Parts: sequence; structure tokens; C-alpha cells
Amino acid sequence: MPVIESLKKLALLGAIDKPITISSSEFSKHISSSSKTAARMLKNLEDEGFIERNLVSGGQIVTITKHGIKLLKTEYVDYQNIFCNECEAVELHGNLITGLGEGQYYIGLDGYKHQFEKILDFTPFPGTLNVQLTDLSNSLRNRIDMIHAAKVTGFTDGERTFGGGKCYPVKIEEIDGAVIVPDRSHYPDDLLEIIAPVNLRNTLRLKDGDQIKIIVGNDKSE
Repeated sequence: MPVIESLKKLALLGAIDKPITISSSEFSKHISSSSKTAARMLKNLEDEGFIERNLVSGGQIVTITKHGIKLLKTEYVDYQNIFCNECEAVELHGNLITGLGEGQYYIGLDGYKHQFEKILDFTPFPGTLNVQLTDLSNSLRNRIDMIHAAKVTGFTDGERTFGGGKCYPVKIEEIDGAVIVPDRSHYPDDLLEIIAPVNLRNTLRLKDGDQIKIIVGNDKSE
């Protein structure tokens, strides 16, 4: 049985949330194999760093490691990618943080503002809402960027050259907005920059640390 399938069975048994006690014989029933094969698989998972395992009387205490959780999340994202076109909406989650304050300047430039108005059908408030994504949402957003994004063209004002990027529409608390993705950015990969026709922080009474849900696509609840 492939490693990922065995790891998934352990996760379904609760080994992500807390240590579980299981014997090789018990585990063999979950992966439809012999006890010998189950024991070998558990050892392989331990050797590859996907689980931590302590042998006890009658079995072992098993916990999935961060390395194992990352593998499962990667598998989950792969399935999201496969079926993304069939999804009514994709949710991204993160926490509000304070940015560097550059959004007000760049969003207000006519070269960007006019493109946003044409692509998104709204005039953006001069500033961005900065959301630090969870690990899973950060993995999902890479695929979303490719599927939903529209091109934003770079330009020059005669003195400076400003780079291009992408943007795509989203919703936050029923307010239309958009994610902007510069081609070049000094922000970390897990940071999402969002524009909207209103000051989202003030309108929604948000503060740093608040959990944010971003809807990409068509929300089924509508």
C-alpha cells in the first residue's frame, strides 16, 4: 500500500490531533493487508519521518509529524487542483496583519487604477488589506492565481517604470474585492494583498489578528 494511503488511514483514526495507540494487527484491517505488511509500513513511515512511534505492550503509540501533515496537505491540494473547475467557490483563510503602507501610493497611481476599474468594475480604495494565509490556504492560492487571475500590465510615468502583475475578484463578508499579485514583490509568499471599493479594515471593523475568510469564485450560499 502506498505511503500516502497508510498515512491517510492514521489521520482518519485521529493521529493528527493526538497520539493513538494501535497494534499492527489492528492497523492491518484498516489498510487491508497482513499484520506483517502493516508493521513494515508503520516502520517505513517512521523511518521517513512521517510519524513518531513509541513501542508499547500490545502495539505502538503513533503521532503524525509536521512532515506527515505537510504530505497530507499536499495531497489535499492536488485534489483541489484536479476538481477546482467544478468547485462553486474556494475559501482561503488567514489573519489580518499590518502591511508596509505602500498600497495607498501604488493603488492610487492612474496606470494601475484605470486597469483595476476596467478589470474589476470598481474604483479601488487607495490601500490594501493584508492577510497572512494559513499553510493550507497558501498552498491553494498558487493554483487559484493561475485559474482566476487577469493580467495587469506594467507602465512608465516618464520617470519611473512600474511592474505588472495579476488580480482576481474575491468577496470578504459579502463585499466585492480583489487579490492583487505583483510580478515582483518583497512580501512573503503567504501574504495576500486585497483591494476593494471601500476601506475594508474600517468598514468591517477589523483589527490585526482577526481571522479572515476570502471567497474566490461563486459562493453557493448566494
